[in-house]
Amino acid sequence: MELLRVENLSKSYGKGEAKVDALKNINLSIKKGEFIAIVGPSGSGKSTLLHLLGGVDKPTIGNVFINDINIYDLKEKDLAIFRRRNVGLIYQFYNLIPVLTVKENILLPAELDNRKIDKEYLEDLLKTLDLKERENHLPSELSGGQQQRTSIGRALINRPSIVLADEPTGNLDSKNSKEIVELLKVSVKKYNQTLIMITHDTNIALQADRVITIEDGIIKSDEVI
Repeated sequence: MELLRVENLSKSYGKGEAKVDALKNINLSIKKGEFIAIVGPSGSGKSTLLHLLGGVDKPTIGNVFINDINIYDLKEKDLAIFRRRNVGLIYQFYNLIPVLTVKENILLPAELDNRKIDKEYLEDLLKTLDLKERENHLPSELSGGQQQRTSIGRALINRPSIVLADEPTGNLDSKNSKEIVELLKVSVKKYNQTLIMITHDTNIALQADRVITIEDGIIKSDEVI
């Protein structure tokens, strides 16, 4: 079943001679439950695409449909609510709130959405992420791998249909990188989600169901692994 559809998506910055076309007429369809790896050189448009898929940025032209809803037809407030409920975002630099504990960081999106906390789901998430013994620790008291697992928990707490990860292993050593990727694969399968990940690591990309290569703002290849 199709979860996400991209139609004629383009993004430009600047005007005249300073104009930069970050993305050029991207068309894409992604099914529910797929693990997609997006690869390409720096400056190719990978992060721009990911931000547009998640509603974090707006395209110059084109449409993004998630569950058949054109997210850029939504008003700003409605888009923020839709994004919070349907899209989980994981970044390279964790972006944790330093004064909040692991548990508080994970629960933040649910509390912003005024959701009743599903304690059983939270406990399951903490155990899956191997954070149960660290739930009352601050980010400064955690290792890099533990901080990234906390950011994954925060992305998953609202049970989004799609998880977008921008170089989630970029700041981690090889052991932690492997653990994080395995954890993401287990989590999205367990909770029946779709994972779209930007990575420079060929070994990680080859674990995906599909590898999409972007160069100079266009899709150069889209291969099933």
